[in-house]
Amino acid sequence: MDKFYKETLQDLETAIGDLEIEVDCPTKRVETIITTIIEYLSKVKEFVFTRGFKNMEEEIHFFKHLKPAIVAKLVYYNAIYKIETKKPTEAKAIKKYLKVELKKLKRFFNNNLDFYKYYRTGNSSLDDRLFLRANHDIKLCLDTYYFQSDHNFSTSHDYKVAKIIANDLIQVYIEDQLYNTTNIKSIDLQKLQWTGSKTALTELIYALYQQGVFDNGKRDIREIAKYFESIFNAELGNFYQTFLELRTRKMNRTKFLDSLREGLIKKMDEQDEK
Repeated sequence: MDKFYKETLQDLETAIGDLEIEVDCPTKRVETIITTIIEYLSKVKEFVFTRGFKNMEEEIHFFKHLKPAIVAKLVYYNAIYKIETKKPTEAKAIKKYLKVELKKLKRFFNNNLDFYKYYRTGNSSLDDRLFLRANHDIKLCLDTYYFQSDHNFSTSHDYKVAKIIANDLIQVYIEDQLYNTTNIKSIDLQKLQWTGSKTALTELIYALYQQGVFDNGKRDIREIAKYFESIFNAELGNFYQTFLELRTRKMNRTKFLDSLREGLIKKMDEQDEK
């Protein structure tokens, strides 16, 4: 099951990636992507009907983790299609429209807060009631969608998992659109000033270098350091010596990177609680 699904998902993501590049018209591109996702979802459905599940654990795993990953793509692109085809043309109206769309996501989150917590904390105590077919419980706040779906290929909450995954992506898309509608012409990017410590910037540069994220890892550490000095108007000095000092720290050798991680997770948690 996992092998077939993994290969199918990889093929689907490749197909979507190709369409993102090849089709110029945004609405036409999304229409084609939606059609493609439906085709791949049909293949998965046929496989499930033909093969079945070995046990309850495999069925729960499929409906809690595997199927929602594909359905989330369908929900996401369908939402983008609706947003783009209904979006007004005037800048202020666009901004207002997108903020309303964000409020819809917030409303879904608030209405399903308990399930968000259950899913995102990795809880499994109710999985046999949420992710097994023909085992729904009306007391668990079922979506109307469930009663209209094919119960041989749906559980009471697999679609809700897909919505959670998709809504995160939709939020990023809308926020990006909002950013693009904001007038940022007055911002002079050349005047960005690094106001953190030299040690922190060196730590960040070496981490990025180690991951090979610039030109597929072909860039030398000195080139990367010089680039960062230029765009952030920073003086790193002997950054080799600074890195040596980081290596010889007895405790917390990645202090800045750790703080970045903690700060980002805190921000995500705050957004989840809004």
